[in-house]
Amino acid sequence: MTLLRLIPFILASLVLGAHFLRDGLVVLVAVCALLPFLLLVRRRWVLPLLQVYILVGALVWAQTTYALVRSRGAEGEPWTRMFLILGGVTVFTLWAGYLLRSQRVRERYTRDSGEMDR
Repeated sequence: MTLLRLIPFILASLVLGAHFLRDGLVVLVAVCALLPFLLLVRRRWVLPLLQVYILVGALVWAQTTYALVRSRGAEGEPWTRMFLILGGVTVFTLWAGYLLRSQRVRERYTRDSGEMDR
């Protein structure tokens, strides 16, 4: 089912939005909340755009993980559990992007809507 392959993307986007909300970046929160609605648009350009977005999201998680590990390590605080949690979020975000490359999902977005009417 195609929907089951899209749900991780939606969740990853919402979790990324929550991360930005913590920092008070309301515009980025809105982007993270609204971009999953592009999944309703069955156009050829949607998947590449969402794949780039989710890759950037994974990079944000990786950078956040690195910065927090460094900070906690420098202060002598425990960092292992935080690393495992944020590392897991990073991997989940990458997996959500990988699922967008599945055959079923690509078939849904391969043709523009005008071509589908023929």
